[in-house]
Amino acid sequence: MTESYDFDELDRRIIELLSESSEGSYRQIAKQLGIHPTTLIQRVKNLHAKGVVKGYRAKVDYMRLGFSYMGMVQIYMDGNLLDVQETIKNLPQVIAVFDITGDCDSIAWIACRDREEFSEVVKRIMNIDGVKKTNTSVVLNLVKDPFDFIPDIAE
Repeated sequence: MTESYDFDELDRRIIELLSESSEGSYRQIAKQLGIHPTTLIQRVKNLHAKGVVKGYRAKVDYMRLGFSYMGMVQIYMDGNLLDVQETIKNLPQVIAVFDITGDCDSIAWIACRDREEFSEVVKRIMNIDGVKKTNTSVVLNLVKDPFDFIPDIAE
């Protein structure tokens, strides 16, 4: 089970600002928060130590990079779930793998440059030892990017 932590108002504001954008320097972010940069650095270190902040990366628009064929592949398994998920997550076209409840055992979010690559990736997933069948849905539009999610961690 995932451990949950209590956060004070400053922690919440830091998490919110870092979720929106982590491009600013500690000095700039501290100024926005009205605190000393050393205080911010220590708070961010604590958030890292607790595993709340896991790193920083650019938010990439996959469509503008040419990955215009996206899909959600529902995966039904009759083999070792963890082995199958590990194999799928290592495919370069896989954005995410979700371990879920419901009819299927897992869902893979894939991004490909064209229909041919898309078809090839789905077939590669279907041919993984332990995969019984798949059901694929093509993404028409990304209405809300999951990386735009900013959690409401108010008390």
